[in-house]
Amino acid sequence: MNQRVLVLGAGSIGVFIGGHLAAAGMDVIFVGRQRVLDDIAEHGLHLTDLDGGSIDVSPDRFGLALEPDEPELADLVLVTVKSAATASVVRTVAGRLRPGTPVVSLQNGIGNDSLIREVLPTSVVLPGMVPFNVVHRGNGRFHRGSDGVVAIQDDPVVDRFADQFRAAGLPLRRYRDLRPVQWAKLLLNLNNPINALSGRPLREELAERDYRRCLALAQAEALAVMNTARIRPAQLTAIPPELMVHLLRVPDVVFRRVFGKVLAIDPLARSSMADDLALGRRTEIAWLCGEIVRLGEMVGQPTPVNRRLTELIRKAESGDTRRFTGSRLFAELTGAASAVQG
Repeated sequence: MNQRVLVLGAGSIGVFIGGHLAAAGMDVIFVGRQRVLDDIAEHGLHLTDLDGGSIDVSPDRFGLALEPDEPELADLVLVTVKSAATASVVRTVAGRLRPGTPVVSLQNGIGNDSLIREVLPTSVVLPGMVPFNVVHRGNGRFHRGSDGVVAIQDDPVVDRFADQFRAAGLPLRRYRDLRPVQWAKLLLNLNNPINALSGRPLREELAERDYRRCLALAQAEALAVMNTARIRPAQLTAIPPELMVHLLRVPDVVFRRVFGKVLAIDPLARSSMADDLALGRRTEIAWLCGEIVRLGEMVGQPTPVNRRLTELIRKAESGDTRRFTGSRLFAELTGAASAVQG
């Protein structure tokens, strides 16, 4: 009998991962917004990636629901909603899952799994991390525009579904402690607000030195606060986080030569935060730069760069449609840092 997977959050990541699982024969039910459900109900799924992979999944291969239907039948629950919706979406299955059901948070930020565990105390709740970017191009088309392997906190319960993920082309990298991995992913995600404010595709933005200098400012500040809090982020790339901060500042010609693979991103790929602003939705800035601001407050260390990025994204959420050149955004961030130092 096929395992049933309940995907709470039919967004780009949830649909891409759930679609691959459905193609591999798992019984997948997507729970999400009407707009996305209507799209994939009409067109099915066409899943592609920057490596040339392509998978089609017809609508009869998966289920759709606005609210969880019969969650007690789920063998696995994937939480893929934006962090702000975590509490509300998991409450829809509270008291309805079988005891011991694995629930995996595949979300940005730190601590979503702790919140889920409070709401679902009888489930086995595990944090996970999705390193790659997925773009929803409409008409059932979802494209993975960057590389990476899904990470998960190790637990014996993972043995129940690890083989199915591998068969679906989504091998799981298991970690004894996922927190250092989550902090490392957060460092990378500090580019999300920079990309959103730039209004440019990811590859184009990262190719420009001034935008990378903005990211270096945000990451350097974050690493300083983490160091004070005795948090050691994992190394997710070939370059350690501390060294990456310095290398982000090199001239464009050097960056292209040394870090060509960093730019191995689909030309149309954008951050999820850019997509949220384009759709008029609240972003996850509180779970990205906001995490650094809160950590800084906890250890008594100022975080003007991440605070300013948060403020600029909040303005964008409120309708400010300005797009920042790299030099202008760098001036905003250095000015905020100088004001605190002065």
